[in-house]
Amino acid sequence: MVSRSCISLLDFASGNMMNFSQAPRSLPGIMTVPGIISDMDVDGTNDDISDAPSTGSCAKMIIVSNFLPLNAQKDLNSGKWSFSFDEDSLLLQMKDGFSAIPEVVYVGSLKVDVDSGDQEEVSQKLLEEFNCVPTFIPPDIYKKFYHDFCKHHLWPLFHYMLPLSLDHGNRFDRLLWQAYVSANKIFADKVTEVINNTEEDYVWVHDYHLMVLPTFLRKRFNRIKLGFFLHSPFPTSEIYRTLLVRDEILKALLNADLIGFHTFDYARHFLSCCSRMLGLDYESKRGHIGLEYFGRTVYIKILPVGIHMGRVESALNHPSSSIKVKEIQEQFKGKRLVIGVDDMDIFKGISLKLLAVEHLLLQNSELRGKLVLVQIVNPARSSGKDVQEAKMEIYSITKRINDTFGFPGYEPVVLIDRHVPFCEKTAYYALAECCIVNAVRDGMNLIPYKYIVCRQGTPKMDEALGVASGSDHTSSLVVSEFTGCSPSLSGAIRVNPWDIEAVANAVDTAINMPDLEKQLRHGKHYCYVSSHDVAYWACSFMQDLKRACKDHYSKRCWGIGFGLNFRILSLSPSFRKLSIDYIISAYKRTSKRAIFLDYDGTMVPHTSLAKTPTPEVISILNNLCADPMNSVFIVSGRGKKSLSDWFVQCENLGIAAEHGYFLRWSGMSDWETSFLAVDFDWKNIAEPVMKLYTEATDGSYIEVKESAMVWHHQDADPDFGSCQAKELLDHLENVLANDPVAVKRGQNIVEVKPQGVTKGYVAEKVLSKMIASGKPPGFVLCIGDDRSDEDMFESISKTPYSSSLPSAPAIFACTVGQKPSKARYYLDDTVDVLALLQCLADASRSNLSNTETQVSFDNVVRKEP
Repeated sequence: MVSRSCISLLDFASGNMMNFSQAPRSLPGIMTVPGIISDMDVDGTNDDISDAPSTGSCAKMIIVSNFLPLNAQKDLNSGKWSFSFDEDSLLLQMKDGFSAIPEVVYVGSLKVDVDSGDQEEVSQKLLEEFNCVPTFIPPDIYKKFYHDFCKHHLWPLFHYMLPLSLDHGNRFDRLLWQAYVSANKIFADKVTEVINNTEEDYVWVHDYHLMVLPTFLRKRFNRIKLGFFLHSPFPTSEIYRTLLVRDEILKALLNADLIGFHTFDYARHFLSCCSRMLGLDYESKRGHIGLEYFGRTVYIKILPVGIHMGRVESALNHPSSSIKVKEIQEQFKGKRLVIGVDDMDIFKGISLKLLAVEHLLLQNSELRGKLVLVQIVNPARSSGKDVQEAKMEIYSITKRINDTFGFPGYEPVVLIDRHVPFCEKTAYYALAECCIVNAVRDGMNLIPYKYIVCRQGTPKMDEALGVASGSDHTSSLVVSEFTGCSPSLSGAIRVNPWDIEAVANAVDTAINMPDLEKQLRHGKHYCYVSSHDVAYWACSFMQDLKRACKDHYSKRCWGIGFGLNFRILSLSPSFRKLSIDYIISAYKRTSKRAIFLDYDGTMVPHTSLAKTPTPEVISILNNLCADPMNSVFIVSGRGKKSLSDWFVQCENLGIAAEHGYFLRWSGMSDWETSFLAVDFDWKNIAEPVMKLYTEATDGSYIEVKESAMVWHHQDADPDFGSCQAKELLDHLENVLANDPVAVKRGQNIVEVKPQGVTKGYVAEKVLSKMIASGKPPGFVLCIGDDRSDEDMFESISKTPYSSSLPSAPAIFACTVGQKPSKARYYLDDTVDVLALLQCLADASRSNLSNTETQVSFDNVVRKEP
């Protein structure tokens, strides 16, 4: 059903009954073209209006995230606000990758509260001076959205922590979810105010705070160029499926054109969730992973983010860095320095790291008095009992280690629990022999990248360190295998953070590694980090986003579904719903007709447990077949026995069984066998192979037909079944390479059948016989719902019809359901199919009645004297 629902329906469907003041509908200076935003556009999305490009506007990139890349401070005396760019913000640094885009606009929240009386002035100032558009979310909504739902429900869940108790995240609360949806809606309103030209502008949404934003934006602008990047892990389906709003979030993300992840593992988990919960399959298209979703291809991007090389090198060259380096050198003279930098977070594994250092010192007495771990703890981004407990544990372990192994002038662990300026951190990085990242779960973690660049140094830093110019540089990394950066650092020593002994051994190996090995590993890492910086990441994402959006204006779009189930149906411009009046007009004009009908999914719904034809179906088919002008065929993949028994009452009905291998022209004729294949020795090869996969795949089974063999896996585990199907396909293609068969994969099946046996062959054979007998059809109708019917659609379009016809035949290839197809027409479901066929049957009866009346009249006239 086509939906023109207003935004309030999104609120209704998501349960969002909260009352809050709407953000202003316009911002001064943002809307440059009148008429793009109007009440009509917001309340009733129209495909043509909402996507109409404005004239004279330039392309822009709109970056949307929870926080703006700004620092804000209010003067308590004057009450004036002052703002500055946050140079450490990834959002600001990625701008270097948009050299071809003239304007970058940021949409997000400030990290401070702004009084409602100051909001208009602040908005104007941020827009004019920083190209930033703030989203002022009411404080009560923001607390529930960010602190409660995002940080205490989504964040733990996406890091594999289930809310089994209140100490491990909040349990799902519908009110918090409503706040999340409400906040996303406010972000959508702001983006709507900023965007001028959907044909040119791009929108890039960041992170888990805004996962339902794509639905709001896609509903407002059907052809919006929209990318999304998740900076956190995406959990396995076993974890994700515990989320009560799992389907809503998946469907919202699929309203983006491109979805980005740091690692293949995260992307694989997302794709698995789409498969298990939404029944969607993915495939690789020339190296790019794509999901087919209602006619749109949603692409998946896998690329870890990088660092800003200039920012790190600038910090290395800063005078304060050189001063700090000398201070640290003096403080730890003669010591072997290991550095760790982590947020105060329960997932960073700081306590496990400390336990590994304790174990290392316990097992290696020669390192006592020499090894020092400098652990910098960044301020926590959220508060809670779990954070406080983690902090207490860190202090407790640190004290125990220092009491046990320390002595005057030596502390094995130096804990720095305060905000540390970046220049000071670079000094520690430059001096440390080894960097250890021991997170138990982390979306990315750029600390190793920064460490590598600092160890490479600069001429000024080398001078401060007393290193000769041109000297070889070294670095050693110990990285948890559960961090997003781990796959890209192939020279790092990867560890399981829970294995304390293994981590201790890894640190020992790292610091005692031969210098040549350290140099080679460092060189490899530096080459990767320097070439895959944040600009490269942003530019690469933009290139893929442009490619993902290139077909936006070559297809027609419909908005369907209510609330957060809204999505876009994207189809070819020539694809339209079959008009009954139009086809009946063509039907009545012709004297010879061919009608081809699929059975499952066309005459009876797939969801029906009873597959036998209903009395209504039998009646319609008999009425159609009663017209001598019609040649009607059921073309199915089912066996001939089932079809013969089911349609025994339809004497004039033609039947093609097993995709056309068997053909019967009517109930009175015998079954014909395709001449294309007569040797079934290949079954002796295929059956043992299929049995092997059936035994290994729980829920699968084999269907043996007279002409074909089918391996079904719809009841197997979706991921495992799909994987096994790919393997089986490859296996069968290899062992049957010299046999005259085709091995094909369909929806939850792998089928082996004789070459050339398709439904298209049936249509071609029937039409050719009609043409050869001097009765070429002037009307051809073909209706089907699955991939095998596409061959029929193609065949009836390419058949060379007789030139004796007064005009080209009326050809109607019609698929069931709105989906990409070779057919030019569609009907929504089996109900529509039967309604159409009933109208055609009525038209035939009407014609027959008129003909009989005319014959009777003529006979009467001839009898008159």
